[in-house]
Amino acid sequence: MTYSKDIYSGRYIPQNKRKYRGNSNEIIYRSSYELKFMKWCDSNKSIIEWSSEEIAIPYRSPVDGRVHRYFPDFYIKVREQNNNIKKYLIEVKPHRFTQEPKIPKRKTQRFINEVKQWGTNLAKWESAKEYCIDRGWDFKIITEKELGI
Repeated sequence: MTYSKDIYSGRYIPQNKRKYRGNSNEIIYRSSYELKFMKWCDSNKSIIEWSSEEIAIPYRSPVDGRVHRYFPDFYIKVREQNNNIKKYLIEVKPHRFTQEPKIPKRKTQRFINEVKQWGTNLAKWESAKEYCIDRGWDFKIITEKELGI
């Protein structure tokens, strides 16, 4: 486990390995938010199966115009209360990263980087939405608000 100002990462060992789709020995979390979501997926009886960064979706970057691969944080297969089965791709992000950067009085390098990251995220998320529509799945962005943090 690594700690620093905003970095919290490590390897997750699932308690219910049969639910995990992929290599359960290589599950990496990159934030406390992702770790909390992994624990929820692993222990929630409604989650039939889940994986972390196992699906690659092509997207075109608005920064360099090239095609890259986006690995959404999670895939989950859920049995809903009405017994229907629903599949989701989930991106876990701090709320502040789900908002367009506000234009400051001075356009600093930090602001320029935030704008580039915002544009890249929008391109990734749009590609993920299309991927999900093609399969009858849903794409969700989960923040600390939904995680109760």
